[in-house]
Amino acid sequence: MSSLSTDFSRLHGARVFMTGGSRGIGLAIAKVLASHGGRVAIAAKTAAPHPKLPGTIYTAAAEIEAAGGEALPLVCDIRDEKAVQAAVDAAVAAFGGLDVVINNASAIHLFGTLETPLKKVDLMYQVNTRGTYVTTRACLPHLLAAGGGHVLNISPPLNMDAKWFAPHTAYTMAKYGMSMCVLGMAAEFADAGIAFNALWPNTAIYTAAVAMISGESSRAHCRNVDIMADAAAVILAQPPEKCSGNFFVDETVLRMVGVTQFDKYACVPGTTSFLPDFFLNDDDLRPPTAAEMADPTGEKTRSRKGDSRKASLQLPSKL
Repeated sequence: MSSLSTDFSRLHGARVFMTGGSRGIGLAIAKVLASHGGRVAIAAKTAAPHPKLPGTIYTAAAEIEAAGGEALPLVCDIRDEKAVQAAVDAAVAAFGGLDVVINNASAIHLFGTLETPLKKVDLMYQVNTRGTYVTTRACLPHLLAAGGGHVLNISPPLNMDAKWFAPHTAYTMAKYGMSMCVLGMAAEFADAGIAFNALWPNTAIYTAAVAMISGESSRAHCRNVDIMADAAAVILAQPPEKCSGNFFVDETVLRMVGVTQFDKYACVPGTTSFLPDFFLNDDDLRPPTAAEMADPTGEKTRSRKGDSRKASLQLPSKL
């Protein structure tokens, strides 16, 4: 057990700005926050139904409200800084301020250098790294005005091992950009009462996007989105001054608050063999101490080698 709090009263009335969120992990997090009385603005592109993926910002808003919270759907392409600023302004006008920012939107292309055209490189950089930076920068004045708050990026630990780069260098660079925002901004705003943390899954998470990429068969070795949502709620329930600059893993967070039974998170009950997610080495699963969690300027990342985690998920070439 650790010093992580399970007092979710902090989430009641919390004013949340989330990128993405029409479906998948983002929507699951939004619904859990709504169940605790949160008010969630979802800024995403999907205003009309996608031909292959379920959900729009409007269906997501309905699910958030059904979960018990308030929802504000905002059509926004986070590659456009003016659109991001307009969305943030609309959320602040509706909620009276902001307490939580969740950088969830992401683009992915899991191929090597010669198989990754510059159009894909630009997309991943603009959504993952730049989109996270633009969104956080637009929200920061409102977090400061509120006297503090949380920024949570759905991104991995910064493991500088070549095995996490070689199969998909462009994607790794873009995704690590989100994590570098955590590392830098946690230290930059250490005295401002704003927590910057990252959250990443220990195993593959089954979503509609994963199903489209890898097919139904992958479901048997995946967990569902609820494990990420429950872990995010725990992180966002912490006092910001006691929990910043961390690269959390979903299962570890839940074990830190006493969860020992994880079968409900398996897509197929009884599954014990899961696909490991990208970017995690064995020592990333070690729970941080209270002192480490509270120190946003401490050593949160380092090069790690020689562990037993596999180098990457095996996904089909049609991605």
